[in-house]
Amino acid sequence: MTDLNKMFKPDSVAVVGASNSEGKVGYIIVDNIINDGFEGNIYPINPKDDEVQGLKAYKNVSDLPEVPDFVIISIPSKAVIPVVKECGEFGVKNMVVITAGFKEIGGEGVERENELVSLVEEYGINLIGPNSLGTTDSHTPLNSSFSHVMPPKGNIAFISQSGAMMVAIIDWSLTSGIGFSKIISLGNKAGTTEIELIEYLADDDETAVVICYLESISEDEDFIRTLRKVSYKKPVVILKSGSSSAGAEAASSHTGALAGSDLAFDTAFKQAGIFRVTTMDELFDVGLAFSKCPLPTGRNLAIVTNAGGGGVVSVDAMERYGLNLVQFDEETTERLKGAVPEEGSVKNPVDVLGDAPVSRYKESLEIILESDDVDGLVVMVCPTASADPDGIAKALVEGAKDFDKPVIAVNMGGPAFEAANELLRENNIPTYVFPETAVKVMDYLVRFEAVREREYDDPVGEIDDVDKETVESILSKVKADGRDTLLGSEAYAVANAYGISAAPIKLATSPQEAGELAEDMDFPVVLKIASDKILHKSDIGGVKVGIESKEEAEKVYEEIISNAKKAHPDIVPDGVEVQKMMDSGIEVLVGMIRDSQFGPMIAFGMGGIYVNLIEDASFKLAKGITSDEIDEQINDTKVVKLLEGFRGEAPGDIDEVKSAIKRVARLTLDFPEISELDINPIFVYEKGSSALDVKIKIDKE
Repeated sequence: MTDLNKMFKPDSVAVVGASNSEGKVGYIIVDNIINDGFEGNIYPINPKDDEVQGLKAYKNVSDLPEVPDFVIISIPSKAVIPVVKECGEFGVKNMVVITAGFKEIGGEGVERENELVSLVEEYGINLIGPNSLGTTDSHTPLNSSFSHVMPPKGNIAFISQSGAMMVAIIDWSLTSGIGFSKIISLGNKAGTTEIELIEYLADDDETAVVICYLESISEDEDFIRTLRKVSYKKPVVILKSGSSSAGAEAASSHTGALAGSDLAFDTAFKQAGIFRVTTMDELFDVGLAFSKCPLPTGRNLAIVTNAGGGGVVSVDAMERYGLNLVQFDEETTERLKGAVPEEGSVKNPVDVLGDAPVSRYKESLEIILESDDVDGLVVMVCPTASADPDGIAKALVEGAKDFDKPVIAVNMGGPAFEAANELLRENNIPTYVFPETAVKVMDYLVRFEAVREREYDDPVGEIDDVDKETVESILSKVKADGRDTLLGSEAYAVANAYGISAAPIKLATSPQEAGELAEDMDFPVVLKIASDKILHKSDIGGVKVGIESKEEAEKVYEEIISNAKKAHPDIVPDGVEVQKMMDSGIEVLVGMIRDSQFGPMIAFGMGGIYVNLIEDASFKLAKGITSDEIDEQINDTKVVKLLEGFRGEAPGDIDEVKSAIKRVARLTLDFPEISELDINPIFVYEKGSSALDVKIKIDKE
């Protein structure tokens, strides 16, 4: 991994474009570095002035008495490239380019950025930017940004692809009670990426949680495995705007139609152990919880409230997030009866009543936290006339300090809770205004504990009984023919080569051949027109089922060819395909749509004619998929109930379904030219399975 330590913990900093003119970016940056407490050497670079803000200035970076650990560049874009080259020759390894005017403006800006990328790669420079607002490290301390203030010291690292979002958050943080370890404005991401930064921050002792606002994800050949190496160490929470290129236009297959445009990012983040949020509020709510709370060891929560309505809302939210409302044991219940008046409730949620004094809160929460059945606690305070928010906050701090369990406060009000919220957050108890938020962040805490416990295997990589040569030959022929869609017989041969159970299907080019193939397969058989240009074969009389003899097969062949010519006189079919009729089973679908960034995305769900009506599908990325994730994919669908045996019906062979998913993943990883694959339906039996219809599309180039 790239060593980024001196970017945030430098002993010396140079500012190219340092200025004595107030209001200029070069002035603000030097002023920030000086006044926010940086203790290392500061070197202003200014070819016109001998002194900048009381510091000796230098004409060029190469004139410095030492190689600076970190260089900040804020000069016109046309002058940046020569300075970067000079820095590279001088041995500089870390820099941030504040300057805009690169790829974001198009044209010559793109060329300029390409040259910048080449230089930092040539000299091995860690680069943030260009078009960045800079970076801050509150622990060093170093404010190398042109934000007007240093953010409060804390343990949240914030990576932002939006500079405006960065300065807004810094300003907001001054009154929010949230503190940061580092804030990084990515700019155009021409050098160091968010993935490299996340890897670095995962080992940063000053950071407890990494939160990100991103508009794109940098290319990484193995995104999921890369992020898995760090996501178990520290929670990574991302607000990703924009949408994926996951074949949103590729709806020619059932799988393509089921895949949402943003689905690939959701799937990639989940498999990598990253948490994706959808709003800025959620990003910082979750970040705050991770920055303050110990992790729960289970999903059993308790609630203490002085308002019954808040308790009801919390219970509803717990049900939505799959958290458990713990039932207290007899001992805990009896102890609570001694702390809560009869008019209240000692059942979870515990209602200490609107007139609850501080002592009632303190005694109740300590009794609950002492229970081994309780994994976490939400304490709600409504500002009744008799409530003492500051006293309750002190009691909560005192009562929670001896327990390694997450405690979250819900102070349902505004100015009355300002001092209480400040005290709680200073003592590692996050506070929120509404109970639903508290329950939601508790769910994130529970989920991260599960991420840390996950085990990763490689069931797809373990498959070795495949025939790649056969598939290579088939795909080469299809490309040579100028086609992008395999015939049914070709698709069957591909599936067969990769051990995917399918009903035999072969191509006949004459009535006699159709009869012979049908006889070889054992009756009954199905005949269907073979053409990648005829999509709705049944509609034109291009499919006939239940054929019971050789003679009938020969006759039907001629009928199908005739029907095809009448419907599409301009299309010459490749022949007629003969397929063995199979017994009915539980109908499922296994498919693949290829995302341009993350690769094959595997679909599993209910198959048959209602697939797009029911829309019962779950997706996983093939690259890095584990056995547990395949189980999860199956269990996330409705059709799993049928596979388990619904209302006395025979169960299906789930191991056979898992095999189909793994083998489709292996096939589509081995052959990146396969753009879409659809197997629908697969008949799943008590023992074994059989795919009836296999569709495969390829990129011809």
